[in-house]
Amino acid sequence: MTQPFHEPVMVEEVLRLLDPVCGGVHIDLTAGGGGHALAVGRRLEPGGSLVMFDRDAEALTVARERVAGLNLRIEAVQANFSDVESQLDALGIGQPDTMLLDLGVSSHQLDSAERGFSFRLDGPLDMRLDASSGETAAQMLARLDALEIERILREHGDERWARRISSAIVRARSSAPICTTLQLADIVRSAVPRSIHDHRIHPATRTFMALRIALNGEMEALEAGLAACIRRLAPGGRIAVLSWQSNEDRRVKREFARLSGICQCEPGLPDCRCGARVDLERLVRKPLEPTPAEISANLRARSAKLRGARKLP
Repeated sequence: MTQPFHEPVMVEEVLRLLDPVCGGVHIDLTAGGGGHALAVGRRLEPGGSLVMFDRDAEALTVARERVAGLNLRIEAVQANFSDVESQLDALGIGQPDTMLLDLGVSSHQLDSAERGFSFRLDGPLDMRLDASSGETAAQMLARLDALEIERILREHGDERWARRISSAIVRARSSAPICTTLQLADIVRSAVPRSIHDHRIHPATRTFMALRIALNGEMEALEAGLAACIRRLAPGGRIAVLSWQSNEDRRVKREFARLSGICQCEPGLPDCRCGARVDLERLVRKPLEPTPAEISANLRARSAKLRGARKLP
């Protein structure tokens, strides 16, 4: 049975930062099940426009159904949000008033064994956000050498035991292909010293996150997509980004700061080389976080961080 899509996180905070108005144009770059799109869309009625992007065809189907009753122009696009400019050109949409990025994967994807994002249930080691194209995580692990696997685990997962885990993966695959989520989880567990196992967090959590990010090019998409969104945003328009892990949030923080005129270069350089310029006004200095009540109702919300910015005229 198909798992339900998660309820959107920090809806009131998103609405407060974006401040959508009747008749406006909103782009949801990662629509998921359409929860945020519905909340924003209600503020755009009547006569506004709502465009929803997602790489997951199943998510877009659910999102379309969720917003179908709104009195708006509604478009759904199966594409990576880094392609936002060309996709909006194709739709004849110019400069949107508001844009939202909700990074990472949905609860639906995590809870679907066949998608291979999680080790909670055994399933094929897939991890593709677009399940119709590209190599799977199993195929990626079969071709990468130990040094490249180690780099991915360190860079995208901040994994302390990256070298031990990568070596264990290479040893295991020499005997038999690593094809399922529980196979990989067991390999990682065996590689991490038992003395530091934390029963609250499975030893394979960071490995699964890092492999998913690398497989889907999520950091590259974030950098390219965020820059494209800011270019496309109307003067005075607003953008909000929901991050779920520290590496994502750091990149968003740096880019918003850089485009608010705050140099991001290493101290000591004779001049700025990061291209800092004043294009944005940050709407919050520190990221907004879920309230204790929301975390109590939805434990997965606990790691969410929300930042926003307004494009200067």
